[in-house]
Amino acid sequence: MIEGGFIQFDKTPEMTAWAKAANAAADAVLADPAQQAKWLRHGQTWFVGVDALPTDEKGAIDGVPLRGPWDGMVPGLPLHPAQLSVIYKGYPRKDADESDKAHKYRLARDAAHLDGLLAEGPEKRRHLREPHAYITAVAVNDCTQAPLVVWPGSEEIMREAFTVAFAGMPPSMWPDIDVTEIYADARAEVFECCERVELPMTAGQSVLLDRMVIHGTAPDAKNKVPAAGRRMAFFRPQFDNFRDWLRD
Repeated sequence: MIEGGFIQFDKTPEMTAWAKAANAAADAVLADPAQQAKWLRHGQTWFVGVDALPTDEKGAIDGVPLRGPWDGMVPGLPLHPAQLSVIYKGYPRKDADESDKAHKYRLARDAAHLDGLLAEGPEKRRHLREPHAYITAVAVNDCTQAPLVVWPGSEEIMREAFTVAFAGMPPSMWPDIDVTEIYADARAEVFECCERVELPMTAGQSVLLDRMVIHGTAPDAKNKVPAAGRRMAFFRPQFDNFRDWLRD
């Protein structure tokens, strides 16, 4: 567990160099029509970019190593290709197939969520599918608009809720349990009890998030995101055993 749910780091020479290389690689990814068709959402104001950056299992990109200030604080798990999350001016616009309720939530609550609980089927029922160990977010370019948002203390509420939900169940069965209502109730408690904190960052700054912390993205309320977009890279390595997801 990360006390307070997150640690925000100042930029370092190593992370500034990594961000520069990632930004150059992002230019090519974002210019690719196939990637655009796959990942642009919300009226083309969000490029989701799951696994879109060509990083290796240690996080290096174009020969530039990922030497994060969180090294030594997290388990040494192999890394997936980084998510390239890009917010464009006017985020979030409403997609044609998006419900009014979902769009309002994105505007009013920053699309706040817990990673790893996937919404499945037409009813968007939630199941634990991805037992993340931790989350790191790295600012790839110099844009502080539409920042990452966190709710410190939410990790404690979520951990308690799922400890109760999975009590007596072997970890192999956890993905089979529908946690939709449990998750919604716990998240409502978070909004009532926890402070909303914005984390604006510039290139080379980073954040380590507890895997249980509720987080989201603030809207571009003043339409100030530049043409290049607000670019961030995310890593979410996964445990091999679901049991580890609930351990401190």
